[in-house]
Amino acid sequence: MKYLLIAIAAAILFVPFLGAVDLFDWDEINFAEAAREMIVTHNYSQVQIDFQPFWEKPPLFIWLQAASMHIFGVNEFAARFPNGVLGIATLVTLYGIGKKLADEKLGLWWALAYAGSWLPHFYFKSGIIDPTFNFFIFLAIYCAFRIAYAAKPSRMAMLSGIFLGLAVLTKGPVAILISILTLPFYWIYKKGKIGISLASVGLIALVAFITTALWFGYELIAHGWWFINEFVTYQIRLLTTPDAGHGGSFFYHWIVLLIGCFPASIFLFTYIRGRKGKSIYTGSTPAEVKDFKTWMWVLFWVVLILFSIVETKIVHYSSLCYFPLSFLAAWQLYRIAENKLQLHAWNIVLMLLTGLAIGIAIALLPVIGIYKDVLIPHIGDRFAQANLQARVPWSAWEIAYGGGYMLLIIISSVLLFQKKVKAGLLCMFLSTIAAIQVTIVHFTPKIERYSQGAAIDFFKTFEGKDSYVQVLKYHSYAHLFYTKKLPPANKNYYNKDWLLSGPVDKPTFFVCRVSDSEIWKKDPNLEVIGEKNGFVFFKRK
Repeated sequence: MKYLLIAIAAAILFVPFLGAVDLFDWDEINFAEAAREMIVTHNYSQVQIDFQPFWEKPPLFIWLQAASMHIFGVNEFAARFPNGVLGIATLVTLYGIGKKLADEKLGLWWALAYAGSWLPHFYFKSGIIDPTFNFFIFLAIYCAFRIAYAAKPSRMAMLSGIFLGLAVLTKGPVAILISILTLPFYWIYKKGKIGISLASVGLIALVAFITTALWFGYELIAHGWWFINEFVTYQIRLLTTPDAGHGGSFFYHWIVLLIGCFPASIFLFTYIRGRKGKSIYTGSTPAEVKDFKTWMWVLFWVVLILFSIVETKIVHYSSLCYFPLSFLAAWQLYRIAENKLQLHAWNIVLMLLTGLAIGIAIALLPVIGIYKDVLIPHIGDRFAQANLQARVPWSAWEIAYGGGYMLLIIISSVLLFQKKVKAGLLCMFLSTIAAIQVTIVHFTPKIERYSQGAAIDFFKTFEGKDSYVQVLKYHSYAHLFYTKKLPPANKNYYNKDWLLSGPVDKPTFFVCRVSDSEIWKKDPNLEVIGEKNGFVFFKRK
């Protein structure tokens, strides 16, 4: 019965309002466009963008989106629906694993820690690939852990291999890299006593290979080595260079996890003990739970260190940490709620300060919107200045959203100081869930109007029209998805010089950012037909 209740609660959290805002460039529109092109071309074996082979991602998540679009149509809701369903599956799975490890209480705390933290929750309302990848790689790790305790270890090994193969088909060989790093580090920590035989490791590898070969093998037979070669080359470039300009400091992901996974992230600090190691926990932890904690710590540090070293810094990359982080937090929540561990005052103060900082950020959104004219002269980026010119309605009363969240965080902290632990913890996580919903439904559409709204509106006007629409000097997939572009009959379309100065056979339009527009405004073949909120629109003469 509780599985059903958790599934219903998760559906209420993750499914409504999935289509309330346009898809965001790049990632959301990238995957949705690939799914749309599958439907247009009926080519489901090969991922395409702009009706040309796209070797950056395998097809599994794209297949899920294409299936969703067949049901709901080609729209934002359909693009995000697979992750909404995955959110339901994730919370039910976490509850089930927690219940198996200890009892229902641990399962409930784990589901609450995941759903009640900002980025883990937010990602299930998105159309990006990472939630699906993270789910499969986590299940692969969990099944590998279960090998040492299962009555039929070979079955667990086979399941681990299947999930590992599905993870590869979702995002690529980075799943293998994470697994290859996690297992030996776990082996080293356990001094070789891991309960997983070489035969089980070999079975995992074999089943994973067979699973991935269902697509990679077909691709090799159908199109030869070139596609796979380009795919592998891209994956290597992504790991070794700051691809697409997404660089950052070594501690980029550390900060993302601390702030983005609040409140769960704060409970990692409860593992830091005082000088006397004071803890009122007197119960014995079953060996299975201790072992699983070790797996989760190893997975957490492998992912965090790996993507701190990797040159490309994108917020999604550390999202696999959400699973071990939320479990480690849930275990502490479980112990705290059962009076087996005591929160230190500094833990509560850290929660309070972090929660207040997030609440202030939410409260500042309408302030910035209302007083943007004062802010604009102090912004050095011309494109950002023009973005803020968008007409988005704001009201002073919207500050109350951030204020209300800060008040609830203060109430939670007071309850925790008063030793009303369960009430304080529930107040903190449930208030965060409410704040996340408000942010997604109320604030995100307004933010989207500033960042890309004018361009998206322009692209939508070309849906169903026989014309060329292209972007200049910035990377985007929006013009493909929102014009509902069809395969071009004239292959000269792929030559941007031909579009700009050649004998085009259709009305041709371009979009660029205002910061890059001067060179195109001087082009004798182009005329400006509009300018709005940071974007300049051109038509070929």
